[in-house]
Amino acid sequence: MNLASNLPGALSQTYPSTHEVIVVNHNSQDDTRYLLEEFKKTFKGLHIVNLEYEAKGIPGKKYPLSMGIREARHEVMLLTDSDCVPVSEFWVEKMQDGYQDGTQIVLGYSPYKKKPGMLNKLVRFETFHSALQYLSYALAGQPYMGVGRNLSYKKELFLRNKGFSSINHVPGGDDDLFVNKVATAANTRIVIDPDSFTVSESKKTFREWVRQKTRHYTTGKYYKSRHKFLLTLYSISHILFYPAFILSLFYFHWQWTLAVFLIRFFVQGIVYFRSMKKLGESDLFPLWWLLDLWMIGYYIIFAPSLWKKPRAEWR
Repeated sequence: MNLASNLPGALSQTYPSTHEVIVVNHNSQDDTRYLLEEFKKTFKGLHIVNLEYEAKGIPGKKYPLSMGIREARHEVMLLTDSDCVPVSEFWVEKMQDGYQDGTQIVLGYSPYKKKPGMLNKLVRFETFHSALQYLSYALAGQPYMGVGRNLSYKKELFLRNKGFSSINHVPGGDDDLFVNKVATAANTRIVIDPDSFTVSESKKTFREWVRQKTRHYTTGKYYKSRHKFLLTLYSISHILFYPAFILSLFYFHWQWTLAVFLIRFFVQGIVYFRSMKKLGESDLFPLWWLLDLWMIGYYIIFAPSLWKKPRAEWR
């Protein structure tokens, strides 16, 4: 059970001010209720919210998450999933440090655990690549998403925007679509201190990972138009770069073509090197050029997901 192994990491945080840990037990059919009651005996700051009914017409996590937020006694929310664990006892403190005057949203990073095998590297590189985009866009004043595995925002912001009411019909989107709706250049900051990360286990098979990513990408069609345009432009340029390079070698001056390729290669290598170092993914750097090539196949595999109808249920 994920909760048994991961919850102590959230309950054992070193934080100088008053805080609580809210766990929403949404209609569980196992021993979750009894496990939480045992944790409560040791950790008095644990706040258990038991929900025994489903909310009709609200698929996914949005109903239990909304109930947990409404039960919260403090203004700043820090969200994660049951399959995630903080990498340090200072997770809460470091994410809280992101709040300054006017800040209402703090975006964090949540990598997957390092395991042997190429699939683990593909999953982790895609996660890194996605984070590089949404964290960079936020720094550039264009925040467009966050990940629910490590995301913080204020309760007042949630309530003022009527929670997830505008996206209740979408099975996913409790993290990226909500941030896409309410985030601005002025109210959003990022935190990438290594002690602020949360980690989780990646999928064990390629098929499971494809199913997971397909489900996630079905929310992309609901992004704001400018974000869809920028992300689509980036993806298309990524896909076309290598074929264009090969064709240019034959139909243009190969010296100029090679020069452009090398400039792009070294600039991108520097960006990846520094970013991977900051996000704790340095072991991926020797393979970055191969993983960058793989992203062409990645886009081809998952592009159709943007037009698929979201699944009615969320597992």
